[in-house]
Amino acid sequence: MPSPSTCPCGGATFATCCAPYLDGQAVPQTAEALMRSRYSAYTLGQEAYLRATWHPSTVPAGTIINENDATRWLGLEIKSALRLRKRQANLLESPDADTVEFVARYKIGGRAHRLHEVSRFVRETHDGVARWYYLDGSFPD
Repeated sequence: MPSPSTCPCGGATFATCCAPYLDGQAVPQTAEALMRSRYSAYTLGQEAYLRATWHPSTVPAGTIINENDATRWLGLEIKSALRLRKRQANLLESPDADTVEFVARYKIGGRAHRLHEVSRFVRETHDGVARWYYLDGSFPD
């Protein structure tokens, strides 16, 4: 994991990147910011945040993070700018839906792994506040 001042998602500093979201002081304004904050929540074991940002229609009933899990998160990569531009072009058709493609690297028991996912997000307004929620993901070849 990066140094304490570096955000786990790769942002400059944790205090100015994901901490305000994880602490409930701010709401991510984009699907990508939510995805980055969820990655940080996984690295820090913050199950409550993961549940709060998972869409109620797809949130798992059981535990999301196993306390005995020996996963060591190594880094996050948002896929190429070309894919991001394509995603933003699609945003015009549906401003309340978005996708984020990423690769998260991690180790379990000394063995390196990577999770390549295209995550779907939806934005809904509750109590006058628009919030992004993780809906589900697929795994490209």
